[in-house]
Amino acid sequence: MAKAVMEFIGAFFLVFTIGMTVIEPGAGNLAPLAIGSVLMVMIFAGGHLSGGHYNPAVSLAVYVRGRLSVNDLITYMVAQFIAGAVAAGLVLFLKGFPALTPGARQILPALIAEFLFTFALCFVVLNVATARGTSGNSFYGLAIGFTVLAGAYAVSSISGGAFNPAVALGVTLMGLSDWANIWIYLVANFAAAAVAGLAFRALNPNDA
Repeated sequence: MAKAVMEFIGAFFLVFTIGMTVIEPGAGNLAPLAIGSVLMVMIFAGGHLSGGHYNPAVSLAVYVRGRLSVNDLITYMVAQFIAGAVAAGLVLFLKGFPALTPGARQILPALIAEFLFTFALCFVVLNVATARGTSGNSFYGLAIGFTVLAGAYAVSSISGGAFNPAVALGVTLMGLSDWANIWIYLVANFAAAAVAGLAFRALNPNDA
């Protein structure tokens, strides 16, 4: 139960921060910094309890890598998606239920952008937070948070920069993304997670 609660808390604050900094009046060009920072601190806060995934794609990557049970995978994903939905509702309430125009997405560029940076995020998580060679390090939260920060600055104009299916649900519920586009995130994020998990296993055959 503690692990699921931690996953809810972390995912909630991630989606909440995205909504509060992106929807006007927001943080403008500093939004990615706030988003990467809240992910970093929540990972440091909850990494010892749940691993600090806060992202169904990351949970899938850790499962494929062999460090998460199927029961925890399901529990984490449920908690993360619920957190995304709850955070979206609270953001809309605090922002006064604004009328928003969903960002336009070109399918292939958005798929590529989401796949690449979700892969990068999952691959970084696996290497800094689950690998034997980096066990006990003190930088894992910073590395993960800055991966999201870099991705948000690099490709948010192309895909919205979700890299996380729970975030995709949250921003869709907020009206920042169209429901017709949610499959782009689900396909790209989960595919990237699976590839990252397999890549880690291939590159670290002795790190079971």
